[in-house]
Amino acid sequence: MAENGDKEQVSDLDTKISQQIEYYFGDHNLPRDKFLKEQITLDDGWVPLETMIKFNRLNKLTKDFGIILAALKKSNTSLLEIDEEKCKIRRSPSKPLPEVTEEYKNSIKNRSVYIKGFQLDTSLDDIKNWLEGKGPIENIQMRRTLEKTFKGSIFIVFETDDAAKKFLENKDLKFKDSDMIILSKEDYFAKKNEERKQKQNDAKAKSKQEKADAQKHAEDAEMKSLEEQTGCLLKFSGDLDNMTSREDIHALFQDHGEIKWIDFSRGSKEGIILFKSDAKGALEKAKAANKDNLQLKEKDVVWELLEGDVEKAALKKIMENQQESYNRWKGKGGKKFKGKGKGGRGNDSSSKKRIQYQGKKKKFESSDEEDIEEGAGDAKNGSPKKRQLEEKSTDEPEPKQQKTEAGDK
Repeated sequence: MAENGDKEQVSDLDTKISQQIEYYFGDHNLPRDKFLKEQITLDDGWVPLETMIKFNRLNKLTKDFGIILAALKKSNTSLLEIDEEKCKIRRSPSKPLPEVTEEYKNSIKNRSVYIKGFQLDTSLDDIKNWLEGKGPIENIQMRRTLEKTFKGSIFIVFETDDAAKKFLENKDLKFKDSDMIILSKEDYFAKKNEERKQKQNDAKAKSKQEKADAQKHAEDAEMKSLEEQTGCLLKFSGDLDNMTSREDIHALFQDHGEIKWIDFSRGSKEGIILFKSDAKGALEKAKAANKDNLQLKEKDVVWELLEGDVEKAALKKIMENQQESYNRWKGKGGKKFKGKGKGGRGNDSSSKKRIQYQGKKKKFESSDEEDIEEGAGDAKNGSPKKRQLEEKSTDEPEPKQQKTEAGDK
């Protein structure tokens, strides 16, 4: 058994093999890798190479145990222990996983950088090659949509604060002639929060404008309705009998004009009748039928046809009363009520028609689209289990396990 770190000539393949396996057992991947965490509990942390070569990205590099062991022996990180005889490896007990404290979380955040500008068909290897020589990198996360497609942006975590600061000074970096947006992770989220607030403010302003437009439309519709009903109002007043009811008024005009609404309460000395059409014609017919002595319960009444602004104001009030009556009816569960509401009829005329209101229930739906940030996975061959790889989230490890898609890692 030996720790990796032997001084031998290191090839490009050796570097890729050791970096890939050390990523699997590293601080970012191991706490989130359910499959590998299960494996290290089986044999005091040891994992057979037979298991390791089932991981896609390592499998693509080599399946030869000898090449893998030789590559790991040349690594100088001392992260892994090697059992050459049994072809097993494990994370060195002398390098335990860091405790997830606030200090550790802040350390990860301070070393994290956001980069945007990659083409959507860019691979992880393309990104790794581009980052070569730009500082020691601990982790790469390719950001993906809900549909698992690359968004053209990444988060990377440098090994040190200084490396991250130095990288952030490079404002003119390009990827295949594309200008790159480079921000610290903290600045990125601050920018996103500002954009989110602006979006919310824009949505509120739009909603406010839509309400104002709807109100104006309603007012225009109301005015149009008022204009369509001109010539339909008849006001009456006088020393009326306290028992005078709307049914008495209906009876007076039932053969001379169709009444839509009566704005009158028992005991009042005046009221207004809204006819379906031609209040003047209904009044003249009623007067003619009563020899020009049109009374209510043998009481003299002054009849007045409303016109102009007075008519519009009265119509608007009647429409408000109709809505109020409907709301009161709806509040009672849609049940009929007698003798209430300025447009209803009393108990003394149960044979007359009653107005019924019906409403439709409305269902409001919302569809909020989420933007998911996750790394591509690296499934072991022939297994349904899934695991996250190098482009795994750069956020600090969380106790709860995450699952991601199988990918090309």
